[in-house]
Amino acid sequence: MTSTPAGTRAGRKEWTAFVVLMLPLLLVSMDVSVLYFAVPAISRELHPSSTQQLWIFDIYAFALAGLLITMGALGDRFGRRKLLMFGAVAFGAASVAAAYAQSAEMLIAARAVLGIGGATLMPSTMALVRNMFRDERQRGQAIAIWSSAMAGGVALGSVMSGVMLNHFWWGSVFLINVPAMVLLLVLAPILVPEFKDPKPGGFDVLSVPLSMGAVLPVIYGLKKMAADNGFSLPPALSIVAGLAIGAVFVHRQLTRRDAVISPELFHNRGFGPSIAINSLATFAMMGSAYFTTQYLQSVLGKGPLEAALWSLVPSVCVGFAGPIASVLVQRGANRAYVISSGFLIGAIGYGVLALAGTDALWTVLIGAAVLASGLVMVIALVTDMAIGTVPPEQAGSAAALLETGQEFGGAMGMAVLGSVGTAVYRSDVKDSVPDGLPADALDAVRETLGTAIAVAGQLKGRTGAQVLGAAREAFTNGMQLACVVGAAVLVAAAVLASMTLRRVPVATPGSEAAASSDSGPSPVSGEAAAETVSGP
Repeated sequence: MTSTPAGTRAGRKEWTAFVVLMLPLLLVSMDVSVLYFAVPAISRELHPSSTQQLWIFDIYAFALAGLLITMGALGDRFGRRKLLMFGAVAFGAASVAAAYAQSAEMLIAARAVLGIGGATLMPSTMALVRNMFRDERQRGQAIAIWSSAMAGGVALGSVMSGVMLNHFWWGSVFLINVPAMVLLLVLAPILVPEFKDPKPGGFDVLSVPLSMGAVLPVIYGLKKMAADNGFSLPPALSIVAGLAIGAVFVHRQLTRRDAVISPELFHNRGFGPSIAINSLATFAMMGSAYFTTQYLQSVLGKGPLEAALWSLVPSVCVGFAGPIASVLVQRGANRAYVISSGFLIGAIGYGVLALAGTDALWTVLIGAAVLASGLVMVIALVTDMAIGTVPPEQAGSAAALLETGQEFGGAMGMAVLGSVGTAVYRSDVKDSVPDGLPADALDAVRETLGTAIAVAGQLKGRTGAQVLGAAREAFTNGMQLACVVGAAVLVAAAVLASMTLRRVPVATPGSEAAASSDSGPSPVSGEAAAETVSGP
């Protein structure tokens, strides 16, 4: 491991600033799940149509995913702390607007602004971590904590939502964000230094709609396939359109001097593989969440808040996984082999989940804990690798690409593994429900487990119990096969990681400086390329 020059190790001020940066990270990840329990109350108050209800959920993720690349590039050019502050204002104001929304349209608009704010906050926080922690060892520790907090935030969001709704009105789930954003606005100028590329070049405005046109149709198509429980033509066409626009976007980045994403990022051997491997990890994580959340509520019959509290149990292990992986690498373990081990641990977790029957709470919790722990090990290390292998002045763009890959991976995991589970469910439930059901009831039972439970509730006596038991058994069978597929994907990912990453160096401050001095005179070199331009 390359030694770090004296004076580059982060001190108390940087670590305190890191704690401040955890505020937007937790809130952005929590907002993914904060509406899970609020839907009934929102439906009573705002009377959204089915389409509006879908957009209330999805517009946040769409705005977040569509603008990550643009916001990462803007942070590199105009200042990461500046963008962080803008994001905090937008996120806080949109949270107030969402909390007091008087109509479904107003809530959808507020959620869209929340997504825009989230897109500014996410790459800014990761890029600032890259700049504040120049020592490889400390940077690895910080990113490991960052990754664990990100994974835990989604689970925490649903629990916080349930607690708030037990005591206050539905809008209170958004007001959680406001004090944290105010605190961020007060502390960030004092503790967080400003970083930006001192020679950013131009900014290709046309790349902004192209990047959104590439990302949004693909994410939409994948989410739509997951919601429709299988392949259908409209979402497939949406994915194809997004890929076509993506090809135009990539061509533009390769041929313009003012490209939003510099092709030089991919000259670093570890960067492209890190994005792909990170996407595989989120594929597996979101694919498992698709089943475990339904299993706790619909198979075991637990209420939303109780299910959310049980889902926090695996987070206890997840909190330690990232830091442990970082320590192993710092003590000399080959990073590629630790990443491969994380994938194999995740595969074991999927194997445990595949053993679950219709009444196996602890089997599911243990499997989910093992799976998530292995995947957080992977995410922490590949994030550090991706950020550590690129020049510090391009850390915002690198973080944005990494996070966009996560969005793709998560949507793909839900679509692919969800489709596998649904195919098994529909096949099994058709053969096991009692004879004599009306055709419309049988169609509803075959659709999803949720609709089957609704039908079973309307049927009397033994027939309802048989339908409910058959649907739960069929769903569990589908989950088992999806977990086998997920385990196979993770084993393949372990092989891929060991082959592509084992010889990839991770830049350190010392090596950056050396590389810069070897390349000839330059007005800005190494870490100085992202040096503080306006201190706190």
